[in-house]
Amino acid sequence: MHVSPPSSPTRTQDFTLECQRNQLQRNQLQRNQLQRNLLQRNQLQRNLLQRNQLQHLDAVEEVGDRSPRCGGGGRRESSLWRSLTSVSVCGKSTLKTEQKKKKKKKIMIQSNPPSPSRLCCCCCWAAAQSREFSPRVELEDRSSSLCFRSRRYPGRARRVDRSRKKLPLPPPDEDGDEGQCLISVLAMYDFSAKEESDLTLKQGEEYVILHKQDQLWWRAQDRHGNKGFIPSNYVTERNRIEANSWYCKNITRTEAEQLLRQEDKEGGFVVRESSQKGVYTVSVYTTTLSNVNGDVRHYQIKLTDSGQFYLAEKHIFNSIPEVIHYHEHNAAGLVTRLRYSVGPTGRCVPATAGFSSEKWEIDPSELIFMKEVGSGQFGLVRLGTWRNEQRVAIKAIREGAMLEEDFIEEAKVMMRLCHPKLVQLYGVSLLQRPLLIVSEFMMNGCLLNFLRQQGSGLRGGWLLSMSQDVCEGMEYLENQSFLHRDLAARNCLVNEQNVVKVCDFGMTRYVLDNQYTSSSGTKFPVKWSPPEVLHYSKYSSKADVWSFGVVMWEIYSEGATPFECHSNTEVVMEITKGGRLYRPHRATQAVYSIMYRCWHEHPQGRPSFSELLEDIRKLAENTD
Repeated sequence: MHVSPPSSPTRTQDFTLECQRNQLQRNQLQRNQLQRNLLQRNQLQRNLLQRNQLQHLDAVEEVGDRSPRCGGGGRRESSLWRSLTSVSVCGKSTLKTEQKKKKKKKIMIQSNPPSPSRLCCCCCWAAAQSREFSPRVELEDRSSSLCFRSRRYPGRARRVDRSRKKLPLPPPDEDGDEGQCLISVLAMYDFSAKEESDLTLKQGEEYVILHKQDQLWWRAQDRHGNKGFIPSNYVTERNRIEANSWYCKNITRTEAEQLLRQEDKEGGFVVRESSQKGVYTVSVYTTTLSNVNGDVRHYQIKLTDSGQFYLAEKHIFNSIPEVIHYHEHNAAGLVTRLRYSVGPTGRCVPATAGFSSEKWEIDPSELIFMKEVGSGQFGLVRLGTWRNEQRVAIKAIREGAMLEEDFIEEAKVMMRLCHPKLVQLYGVSLLQRPLLIVSEFMMNGCLLNFLRQQGSGLRGGWLLSMSQDVCEGMEYLENQSFLHRDLAARNCLVNEQNVVKVCDFGMTRYVLDNQYTSSSGTKFPVKWSPPEVLHYSKYSSKADVWSFGVVMWEIYSEGATPFECHSNTEVVMEITKGGRLYRPHRATQAVYSIMYRCWHEHPQGRPSFSELLEDIRKLAENTD
């Protein structure tokens, strides 16, 4: 019977689980039926063997009774009777004895016609010949095969090979694939279970991963035996560098300096990723070199040809934790010893992909609306709380701004994206109008307004760090084959620690061939768009690269409007003729060269976001 799946995402999950349980039950019934059939077939074969032996004995006994005139015949048949009775009664011992003599020797039970020379008259031989028993049974090792010959197939043995038939698989356990993962992990952050299916995490405690349901949520078990789902970005394997309290994975050079200056402790340090992949840097704070604001020094952890690590050449160790442990007690060439570990505990907790593993559609009664914080492409954005415990941003979709189907598709796209430099979607509300999008709240609001208000007070390192934040988020979208199509400073948000995250995926579309051609009438921002979009409405990740160059220009111009004195028509003509934005007064020539590479006329001439990120990181490491 065909069952149409429900349209609601929550009901879809329940429907999928119900189908899986039904399939498991059907598989178990099939396995049980196969086992019963196998037992019945073996029993029938044993019964057939015993019946053939008894028929053979009856035939021999009847032959003996019908030939009393044979002088030696009575003794001959009596001997044959005793031999067959021994086989019938003590079949197991006879088979074992024969198998010891020869490993794969066949025991043939067959009625041979008595030799005429051994009988007194030919009538006995004729009677025995007329009663000759034709079935022939051959017994071999039970693990190999079973052959038998019967009246139905005279002169030909039918072989049934049992060794090649595998036993049916045991039924799966209740938790599906649990037991195949069993990875030991360490919690880096606290997490409170929001639903019954979730598991609470405590920082520093160890957990066992039972099943990786997807990239974002894993099923785990704590030391008390409790099971549930946890966010995958809150844990790490114990033997990885992320398990150490002094390591910060997603942090730039400028952010590390700010974090250490906020702590303002002599010998405070963090270990972070360097500009080169697989290379790490130790950032140390000291007040001995400056009497004003303190100073931060950066030391790269170097690698020898033999695969060992060191900060000072005289002190080489087999792992990075050993290097850190040594310099916690000895300066050994550093400006000060590593006294105080700052690490990720001093930073904000990362956002999760949704409030829980099953919380995708949000009940509007769980939301409390507060003040208005902005206006997006499709409606107003308000500050609010979810279940009166977590601050969120609530975007109300303006009536007529988009079709409901488009809204649901946008929400599905955003739910699949999870990165520290992307504004995280927590869920959507479809039960009432207007439709609502609930996402991560960013304290400092829009990047464009932030630059116009505080840009003059930001150091050059902060401007480059903001550019790196945007590039990291866009590199993730590029790797996921997603197009933003509306990247600009107005579509980036800033949190309380001045970390920039990309947001507003209202025009995002998921494409398989890395290219999307818009339909006629689709609006796009002219001053942030490349020539192929202006003339052909042809989008690709390289079109986003062009827009990223304009975003860098906005950052270093402290929120100025690109092509401010030109209309959209004049901008199209200027770009077509090869005109580009000028170098902002806060940008060095090295920074402007990165922008200018993004504005190549042809898409294939522009760098990828991965290449841009590598260049920005190298430039950041060399910035004083």
